[in-house]
Amino acid sequence: MRKVILITGGQRSGKSSFAEQLALQLSEHPVYVATAHIWDEEFRHRVRIHQQRRGPQWTNIEEERILSRHDLTGRVAVIDCVTLWCTNFLFDPEDTTPPNQKNWHAVVDNALKQLKSEFDLFTAHDATYIFVTNEIGSGGVSESVVQRHFTDLQGWMNQYIASKSDEVYLMACGIPVKIK
Repeated sequence: MRKVILITGGQRSGKSSFAEQLALQLSEHPVYVATAHIWDEEFRHRVRIHQQRRGPQWTNIEEERILSRHDLTGRVAVIDCVTLWCTNFLFDPEDTTPPNQKNWHAVVDNALKQLKSEFDLFTAHDATYIFVTNEIGSGGVSESVVQRHFTDLQGWMNQYIASKSDEVYLMACGIPVKIK
């Protein structure tokens, strides 16, 4: 049976740990889908620490954009995280247009359309999907035009996933608060 769970909260709120614990309660051999693009050595080190913490019972998949190429039917999967996944759609590495010359409204609209479509394709199979995301719009409005548009994209994608989710949790200080 298909089930979608969304876990949101601020940085270091305990989102990933809660998602992993939940997955291990539901399966002895869950799947971890990492959406991060590894930008530098410091981030690569963070990835290694996460992988070591999870242990050998996990199947690790690294997929920056096209989650639907992985059929997880019958599995329990943690997708960590939506924020980095959105980043991978917003910033095309082949696009050399300077940020101040981009039509950010069109870029965000296109990225959101692709993300929603990919989410729907990926979650069409009978599996348990546990999405981890950041609640980045709770602070002040950024002075950066790029950050403002990214916050819009992230917020709209979080709303879309939440609307399709069976359960939604907000993490606060390591404590999960069920909000749906």
